[in-house]
Amino acid sequence: MAMLPSSPALADTCQRIYLTRSRPSTMRTCCTNQSTYTGKPGIFPSGFARNDWQTSCAILSGNHRLQSQDSNKHLELLPVMPSSSNRDKSSSPSLGLVPVSNLPRPLSNTISDLSPSPTHGSQLRVAYQGMPGAYSEGAATTAYPNCDGVPCDQFDVAFRAVELWLADRAVLPVENSLGGSIHRNYDLLLRHRLHIVGEIQTSVHLCLLTLPGVRKDCLTRVISHPQALAQCEHTLTALGLNVVLESFDDTAAAAEYVATNGLRDTAVIASARSAELYGLQIMEQDIEDDPRNVTRFLMLAREPMIPRMDRPFKTSIVFAHDKLGTSMLFKVLSAFAFRDISLSKIESRPHRYSPIRLVDDANVGTAKHFEYMFYLDFQASMADVRAQNALKEIQEYTSFLRVLGSYPMDMTPWPTTSSGSGSGSGSVSSSN
Repeated sequence: MAMLPSSPALADTCQRIYLTRSRPSTMRTCCTNQSTYTGKPGIFPSGFARNDWQTSCAILSGNHRLQSQDSNKHLELLPVMPSSSNRDKSSSPSLGLVPVSNLPRPLSNTISDLSPSPTHGSQLRVAYQGMPGAYSEGAATTAYPNCDGVPCDQFDVAFRAVELWLADRAVLPVENSLGGSIHRNYDLLLRHRLHIVGEIQTSVHLCLLTLPGVRKDCLTRVISHPQALAQCEHTLTALGLNVVLESFDDTAAAAEYVATNGLRDTAVIASARSAELYGLQIMEQDIEDDPRNVTRFLMLAREPMIPRMDRPFKTSIVFAHDKLGTSMLFKVLSAFAFRDISLSKIESRPHRYSPIRLVDDANVGTAKHFEYMFYLDFQASMADVRAQNALKEIQEYTSFLRVLGSYPMDMTPWPTTSSGSGSGSGSVSSSN
């Protein structure tokens, strides 16, 4: 039986949400399909529409929290089903699109039927940023084959999805070989309390997609994420295309935009899977300027992984120092060098809450210096005594130290081709 939220304020902000107390076996959370709805209680369509997906993401990204008076009650978030008249008016034109029911169905399992470590045989739900067809979706399915993808419109929403038990894992990019580090996700790692439990490195293969039957001389513009456009600039020129480049928030969203609006003068740079999902043709494949285009993703979970010594591990930490002195970073690096522990990455970010430090000097006056947080990856497991002793020493030099995760290194053999590029799906920096 469906009930409305008891709090008026909550009802105002969650007008499209039902709270249900059905049995876990009959409860489902999914976004609605514009073309199919049975109208039977507890039975919902298998696909979802973009507007409902955006609504769900907007609700999730808000700061409102459900307050339960009874800890034994299980709450389920279900969007309101559209009326049949609205579905008929908003039906998409026939463009040979793949049925929406074939797309990943987010939030398909019940919130109450979860455990910190899903060992009960249920399908893993993995959150990623972007729409179905995004490069991050490919990384998520590579990291967790046969997972149930949970698309999120923002990186922060993916973090929240795992924290609120709407997803079991999150797979998010942190750096790209061409675009560099994705600073937003480094900041979110510190803001949220998720743990890194794995990593995966995937290559990026970009395609030029159009509606079926469109010729090159018909194109007047190309749309995609800014990173994707920048990584294909020289190839587009070599193809002889006289087009205007326009930025879009998401590569897969750009593909859907071209398909649903029937834009025959517009091409999109996206993945081959986007072409499959949205009924587009691949005009050109592998159009990236540099074939050595690789993105590193992190796999995040609510519970940390127990470190082991039976395989190569990597550990990620973040630390800061609020005292004067320039030798802190040198001492930290020396703690690893003394124990022969290799470092694979170091990244600095301005301190969020106290970014400026004032230093008074009688000779030169007052100087302003940035305060930094340092993110560091080293190749050792926290089960290794060397790593434990190194962190004990680092604690003496720093005012803040946090272990983000100790996890297996990605040791997957990298395919070699004549062009030097690997195979498989990937992410375009933060474009997805």
